[in-house]
Amino acid sequence: MQRRHLFATLALAPLGLAGCVQPQSSGYAPVPAARREQIPPPPRGGDRHVWQPGHWQWNGRAYEWVAGHYVEYSRHRGGRWVPGHWVQRGREQVWVPGHWA
Repeated sequence: MQRRHLFATLALAPLGLAGCVQPQSSGYAPVPAARREQIPPPPRGGDRHVWQPGHWQWNGRAYEWVAGHYVEYSRHRGGRWVPGHWVQRGREQVWVPGHWA
């Protein structure tokens, strides 16, 4: 069952957050390693939800952990869920929120 949700997380559809990136200047500490999370059972109608893993977010002074959560699938917004992730852009690390693509 969890494998199915993992597949859905990697293979489903934009929540509208694709343009929200969080740049981290090269002066900040490196992003810590992600925490291990126990993925809870999906909410009712679980086939309409994908798991967004937890991630570190910069609060202006330090990184704070944002716990993973389920995101409801929206057919009219696309077809593939792209989990939030950190990317390296030049000398900066940038957070790209999870979104439907």
